[in-house]
Amino acid sequence: MSLMISRATVIDGVSERAHEERSIWIEDGRIKAIGGPDELRPSLALRAIDARGKFVIPGLMNANVHLLCDISLENLTRYMERYEELIAEAAQIALKNGLTTVFDTWGPRRPLCAVRDRINAGKLPGSRIFCAGNVIGWDGPFSHDFNPKVADIANPALVNRINAIWVANVGRHLMWLTPEEVAQELRTYIGKGVDFIKYGANEHFGSSAGAFLQFSPRVQRRIVDEAHRAGLTAQAHTMSVEGLWLALEAGCDLIQHANHTGPRPIPEVTLERMARQQTGTVIFPMPQRRLEWLMKNESHRTPLMWQVADKNARNLIRSGAPVLLANDGVLLAPETLANPKLINFLAGPWEDNLFSLSSGHFTWLEAMEEKECAPMQILQAATRNIARAYGKEKDLGSIEPGKIADLLILDKNPLVSAKHYRSIHTIIKEGEIVDREALPLHPMLTAPTDPPVEEEAGYVAPLAKSGAFPCCPMCEIGAP
Repeated sequence: MSLMISRATVIDGVSERAHEERSIWIEDGRIKAIGGPDELRPSLALRAIDARGKFVIPGLMNANVHLLCDISLENLTRYMERYEELIAEAAQIALKNGLTTVFDTWGPRRPLCAVRDRINAGKLPGSRIFCAGNVIGWDGPFSHDFNPKVADIANPALVNRINAIWVANVGRHLMWLTPEEVAQELRTYIGKGVDFIKYGANEHFGSSAGAFLQFSPRVQRRIVDEAHRAGLTAQAHTMSVEGLWLALEAGCDLIQHANHTGPRPIPEVTLERMARQQTGTVIFPMPQRRLEWLMKNESHRTPLMWQVADKNARNLIRSGAPVLLANDGVLLAPETLANPKLINFLAGPWEDNLFSLSSGHFTWLEAMEEKECAPMQILQAATRNIARAYGKEKDLGSIEPGKIADLLILDKNPLVSAKHYRSIHTIIKEGEIVDREALPLHPMLTAPTDPPVEEEAGYVAPLAKSGAFPCCPMCEIGAP
């Protein structure tokens, strides 16, 4: 397809300022040229968009999503043979809201790769997906890493099957192995077609709030080296200052949720090292209003831990390390969100949910503005910095000739206010205009909740309801 976007203000993600009255010529899904209106006329393309008064930015990216994360027992059994459909729906929700590329950092490898390949082949609309599959060293959804209570009531064969779909050969048994044995298992896993590697520098079990170290320094370095040998990037899940330091020593390309270090702030020497190494730094910046609510209401983190996470976010912004937009973006069923047990950082009384796949990236951008991150730094955190950290900057992350034409046309200037990122006029992915109204094609999790059956009108519960399972084990892990 040949497309011309004419007379827009272009914020390319590279320059330190916006460029007014610029036109963008797109051919065969890539940017062919950028120039003034006298240089590039609409007649050069088969289709033209008059973008006077509008603002063109690179397509937004998200460095950490989970396209299948509603991992309640009910959901994973109800849709046992339809995981690809759930993932496709989530990818379409992401694209509908301006995320042209997402990096799935924990999920079922085989269904993720299948949907990734269908999107890449043009057989299915959706955000471009890069996926890691399992976090190296973690067990599956129905384990002590996520929701151990399911194993107490579900059939062991079901528990093992679902855990295996996520884990394959790179689960907790790696913690017993030598560095060379871990490398052998990792080579096998890489051969299954993942796009990058994520491992646990800290573990994920809730009773310790993630403080325990998952792997020795020797093993962490070997994991990173093995990923690099295969031409992949390596990243770490960290939850403590020592876990963060070990991931830096191992040579990780990026660190997930680096601002979450429990009750201990990141030391200045670590901030300096992150800047010096230019390690991609994911921050989860909580909006101030929601932060205050969480400090009063959320039961699994102390107020001190939320305060430290906020202080770390501000320090990382000023550190000079390349900051990345990411938010553990998830899509949850209406009945999951309506469960009164889900009172944590995934739920709450406001729309400013940082962890929503559909809108959390907008919340992220606005929260970074609250924390006095510079407007151009915010834009680059959502585009160029992510592409660089993942080694995709040749094709993605900025508006330059030769790059893939992933673009957003906004009605309002995002450099004036971060809220203006929500003013999406047009989404273009690989040079094609996205039909936002058609997405998702086949709603499942986003479909309305089933109406009550007729018998419910006369049903009287014999006892008060209590003891419900945590419906988002990703965050309610280890809840008593």
